[in-house]
Order: sequence, then structure tokens, then C-alpha cells
Amino acid sequence: MKVLLDTNVVLDFLLDREPFAIDAKRIIAEIESGNIDGYLSPTSVTTLHYLIAKARSKKSADEIVFKILQLFEISKIDKHILVEAAQHNGSDFEDSVIYTSALFSGMDYIITRDAKGFQNAKVPVLSPAELVARI
Repeated sequence: MKVLLDTNVVLDFLLDREPFAIDAKRIIAEIESGNIDGYLSPTSVTTLHYLIAKARSKKSADEIVFKILQLFEISKIDKHILVEAAQHNGSDFEDSVIYTSALFSGMDYIITRDAKGFQNAKVPVLSPAELVARI
């Protein structure tokens, strides 16, 4: 199963944001064990680095992003995907880019706590709790 995690799910894990961290930790464990193929959008990686550096330090952000890149695959983003995202932009361009990247990368699911950002998606959208229930 190929799943693309939205930035908020990874932040739940990294920042131990309760009560959301419980499901995020379970999903990350399933990715680590190879039971799920975990993907991130390249935009999520840059956003994570920025937020971690701001909250902690650049060195910490560099180390965490390096570890993230060992664990996750990265979905495809190119000019075509960005054009598609811009043409079909919903309420949030970042969500549109993540969705379009998931669509063109053949994801089975997008995992997010912000499903409203992915309305009318052709890729099924699950909350972290919904994914955990399916595992």
C-alpha cells in the first residue's frame, strides 16, 4: 500500500502532538517495518525543514530531514504537476500540489487530518485514525 502523508501527520509525529501523535506513531512504525510504503511530497520536506529549524535549530532540522529521507520515498513533482495543481487549485494551493503529486505518483491513499483540503480527490483520502483502523 502506497500512502502519501500530509505534512500535518509528520508534524504530529515529530512534535508529539497529542492526541494525534498516537496514530502518527503507529503509521510511522508500519512504514519503518515495510508494511506500508510511505511517501512525502517534496514540498512537505521543505516545509518540515523550515518549521523544525524555526522551532529548534538548523542543525536539528538537517538531522531530522536526513532521517526522514531515509524512511520515506518522495512523490513526483515537476512543472506538469505544478501546472495541473494551479489549474485545479482548491482552497489551498499547497494541498492541491500534494494531491496532484499523489495522483501522478500512483498513491493508494493520501493521509491527512485536513480532508477538506482534498475535496473531490480521485485519490482516496483517509485520516490517520482511518488508516490505523485498516492496518
